[in-house]
Amino acid sequence: MFVLEEFSGPEPILVGRLHTDLDPGSSKIKYILSGDGAGTIFVINDKTGDIHAMKRLDREEKAEYTLTAQAVDRDTNKPLEPPSEFIIKVQDINDNAPEFVDGPYHATVPEMSVVGTFVTKVTATDADDPVYGNSAKLVYSILEGQPYFSIEPHTAIIKTALPNMDREAKEEYFVVIQAKDMGGHMGGLSGTTTVTITLTDVNDNPPKFAQSLYHFSVMEDVALGEPIGRVKANDLDIGENAKSSYDIIEGDGMDIFEITTDSQTQDGIIRVRKPLDFETKKSYTLKVEAANVHIDPRFISGGPFKDTATVKIVVEDADEPPVFSSPTYLLEVHENAAINSVIGQVTAHDPDVSSSPIRFSIDRHTDLERQFNINAEDGKITLATPLDRETNTWHNITIVATETRNHSQVSRVPVAIKVLDVNDNAPEFASEHEAFLCENGKPGQVIQIVSAIDKDDPKNGHYFLYSLLPEMVNNPNFTIKKNEGCRAPDRFPLFSALNQM
Repeated sequence: MFVLEEFSGPEPILVGRLHTDLDPGSSKIKYILSGDGAGTIFVINDKTGDIHAMKRLDREEKAEYTLTAQAVDRDTNKPLEPPSEFIIKVQDINDNAPEFVDGPYHATVPEMSVVGTFVTKVTATDADDPVYGNSAKLVYSILEGQPYFSIEPHTAIIKTALPNMDREAKEEYFVVIQAKDMGGHMGGLSGTTTVTITLTDVNDNPPKFAQSLYHFSVMEDVALGEPIGRVKANDLDIGENAKSSYDIIEGDGMDIFEITTDSQTQDGIIRVRKPLDFETKKSYTLKVEAANVHIDPRFISGGPFKDTATVKIVVEDADEPPVFSSPTYLLEVHENAAINSVIGQVTAHDPDVSSSPIRFSIDRHTDLERQFNINAEDGKITLATPLDRETNTWHNITIVATETRNHSQVSRVPVAIKVLDVNDNAPEFASEHEAFLCENGKPGQVIQIVSAIDKDDPKNGHYFLYSLLPEMVNNPNFTIKKNEGCRAPDRFPLFSALNQM
């Protein structure tokens, strides 16, 4: 049996009639009804078997009802035949509009996509019966968003409809989608949703310097590695597509300067990699290049994805300290040099254009005994006190050069002074000797070997001459001579007996 949903009238609606073949038309048969909604929604006339729907039905709430009917004896209530099951189906009417349960939607598609590129798919549902009639047959269309996008009427797949959409021109689109039942025909119900479509970035734009010429100035005494300026190549793209690397590709300072990329700002940072000297070179001209790190091969024909700019760098003069003619000095002086004699000279100059006069001095912490002096004007070093090589062979002092116009500009240089030997020390016996000789000693017998030392240090080594004291020269019992068998003949002379005693 069937009953139309949502029907409402002044009288209950007749659904159908039950009748048994045993009914001859007498009043002894009684019809009874049981099952879904029996007695409340559906009521049967126990005499005629007519079934009426007492309430307004909603197919979307319950689509069918299963009931059981039976004919019984009105007096005894005994069944006259087995019970019969039947179904009452609620017939659909188009009383539900389509709904987008997952809306509103958000989707993305790369910019510059070709026509027909898939964007997203939307889905609407209709609570009406999808089998009976067209109440749930949906057709999709775009109300807002043309001519940029299209939608397939039956699958609800949204695609691009316009080529070369540029994110840098417009990034976001607001699209309104309609789903209409009854196959889209007039009288059908509809529902709408919105789809926010964002164009994602592709690398379709090259970097571009904000200006073609940059000017920077830097002091000549700037520390190595210090930044002296920034250049910036802007890129309309974003994220990875906007990243650029910088290089110095031409110029007279390619080995003097370097350029690196600031990962946060994408600036090119120019730094000093070698010392600058205003007096040698006062300006540099560089050509720098910014190039995209990530190139999209689809757009390489629109390149090159790079740009160049000129950078002019002016070196400014800084007040530099004096510069000695040598990083170290080695002087030599004989230990018997006269007081106030010149033992050497240091020289220094101011490298600045102004060329300040220089005054020299000795750092007295390195010459505590004040053995040396220096002429403040010409840097000549003189002897202040006598020297003794045997006491101190080397003297290490520090000379200070100071600019007269700016006393804060100071330089220092080490000076090593070597004291040269002169023969100013007599030989000395290495030790006291006491010799013993038996009375029967034979002539020529060695009775003692003696040696001498000397504090001096002659270039060719020591060579001593030994002799007996004058008062012993004519002694007939002893003589002294060199020990010819020794490697060092200046040592170990031999005392020997001449006569038997």
